[in-house]
Amino acid sequence: MTSTAAVGGFSELVRAALRRRRIVFWTPVLMGLVVVLGIGALWPSLSWLPRLGIELPAATVLAVFLVALACEYVDSSLGMGYGTALTPILLMSGFELRDVVPCVLLSEFVTGLTAGLMHQRDGNMDVVRDPRARGAMLLLASLSGLAAIFAACVAVNINKFYLLAAIGLIITSMGIVILATLRRQLRYRAGHLIAVGAVAAFNKGLSGGGYGPLVTAGQVVSGMSPRQAVGITSLAESITCLVGLITYFQLSNHINWQLAAPLAAGALFSVPFATLTVRRMPERWTRAAVGVVTLILGLLTLGKLLMPGLPGA
Repeated sequence: MTSTAAVGGFSELVRAALRRRRIVFWTPVLMGLVVVLGIGALWPSLSWLPRLGIELPAATVLAVFLVALACEYVDSSLGMGYGTALTPILLMSGFELRDVVPCVLLSEFVTGLTAGLMHQRDGNMDVVRDPRARGAMLLLASLSGLAAIFAACVAVNINKFYLLAAIGLIITSMGIVILATLRRQLRYRAGHLIAVGAVAAFNKGLSGGGYGPLVTAGQVVSGMSPRQAVGITSLAESITCLVGLITYFQLSNHINWQLAAPLAAGALFSVPFATLTVRRMPERWTRAAVGVVTLILGLLTLGKLLMPGLPGA
């Protein structure tokens, strides 16, 4: 027993050293990239973006990169917020919906898969040895894939007003339930995830957002650990995004790589920092943060009903 504990302690020291090395490596790389993009924005003649085939102004690329970085940091830390916040931001900035949704799906496929693997590596979840976590991930992924296909096929016919109202009410209700049960340990119920996963994936395929608040909060309400819920959401969402992206590509054969590149790059750079945030945040704080952000996003989603022309979250 003592020998096993010693081996476990040594392994944890090694993992801690690797996590510190990760921060030491990624921080200067991220800062350097921001500086280079900033120089290109201030002095366009020095920009290297045209050589990569990116025709967007360097200032626009920098803004998209930073917004994606911030939104994905929140998403990978709390399991929600990337597409929900990023989609309307990009639309209000002048990008077209037909460009935004596939690009958001592509970037979230890449970052969701990366975040899921890093959550697993950092010990926030364990879908390999924990049958409950693995079952929840497989259930959400399979259900989400089917719903994402259906959503992409009927996106042009759905009444978005009623979908937005339903999503907003569900998200808001889940935020209230999480905050009201902060001191209670809920028993895990896989059945609760079925309806939540289907609705969330449908909304994801329709608008590029709204998946995380429903699925993360749904898992917590169903009794899953908040840390595991965040990691499982990242992994399941990546599969949902891949299915939705393939369906969109089959239907339209179009993706705006000018937008997709800075979105994916900005989102990816946030992942190493976000998964460590989840690991170091106390469990109760994580649950409270998930509850607060879920409630805010639900209220914002309902608020969009008062803003004609703005797509659902």
